[in-house]
Amino acid sequence: MNPALLLRALTGLVAAWLMASPVFAQSKAQSTLGEQLDKVSFGTNWVAEAEHGGFFQAVADGTYKKYGLDVTIVPGGPNVNNRMLLVAGKLDFFMAANTLMSFDAVTNKVPVVSVAAVFQKDPQVLLTHPEVKATKLEDLKPLTLFVSKEGITTYFQWLKSEYGFNEKNVRPYNFNPQPFIATGQSAMQGYVTSEPYSVEKSAGWKPTVFLLSDYGYNSYSTLIETRQDLIDKKPDLVQRFVDASMVGWYNYLYGDNAAANAMIKQLNPEMTDELLAYSIKTMRDYGIVDSGDSLKNGIGAMSDERVASFFEKMVRAGVVRPDIDYRKSYTLRFINKGVGLDLRPKNVMNKN
Repeated sequence: MNPALLLRALTGLVAAWLMASPVFAQSKAQSTLGEQLDKVSFGTNWVAEAEHGGFFQAVADGTYKKYGLDVTIVPGGPNVNNRMLLVAGKLDFFMAANTLMSFDAVTNKVPVVSVAAVFQKDPQVLLTHPEVKATKLEDLKPLTLFVSKEGITTYFQWLKSEYGFNEKNVRPYNFNPQPFIATGQSAMQGYVTSEPYSVEKSAGWKPTVFLLSDYGYNSYSTLIETRQDLIDKKPDLVQRFVDASMVGWYNYLYGDNAAANAMIKQLNPEMTDELLAYSIKTMRDYGIVDSGDSLKNGIGAMSDERVASFFEKMVRAGVVRPDIDYRKSYTLRFINKGVGLDLRPKNVMNKN
């Protein structure tokens, strides 16, 4: 984009954000000891939901305050671009959807860096009707596939290169499950924490779930991003935000999360207790947040080997350019320190 046009777009977005007075979740301005807290703003990439729960937990139970932070959570939504506000300096942190967003930032010279990965497993799934009797991912290749435009340019390219899927079977997915429900020999994209629930509620039967991360799609998801200048100037603040957020996630998954869920419902009136309970249970059952490297290194863990592996797969699939320096997309400086491990129940280690 032309730099002048980009500047005008940024200015317009920032002005709209300032004028809109968005609803947000905010911690207290001072700690119980009376010391002043560092103000921090964190933008999510969608409306408030259980998949953001650890951040709301850290606000609700005072964890951010214990780490000397006064955190404001600014929810995203279909008409909100919180990542742009991060780049413009109006937010301090942003919740990126997946590792591909991090690679894209490098490609387009966007000065943001991922400092933690909350989800060890990308929650992307494909769903089928139970009567299809699919038992492995390859069984889905002859089916009609409902895939979004974004899905076609990302994970579906990996399905083509790694498993031989064909675009001739793809139909547009517009985030409505009804075409899938009405088409027996079909599969539909979704997130493991939500779409299986919505299909069962609408259709009255449980879909078969194929979690792509179980088949080698090893992107991280729900990453914390910040600007490089904040890392350079205030590394202690970045460390405290990462640490407190990870403690929040342990407490949300394994502790009393009632206050965080109440905050989520206040910000998102369409949210229900039933869906919150389903999403939390699903994150635990599938090890979405706490599995793999996080079992030893703590929630938020990343590794050079894992990022390199995913980069190579995306290059083979033609999703990212082979010449970008993907190592600039993330840093391990603030993670892999075992923060919060003492909050995990012992049986989780045996399960995952």
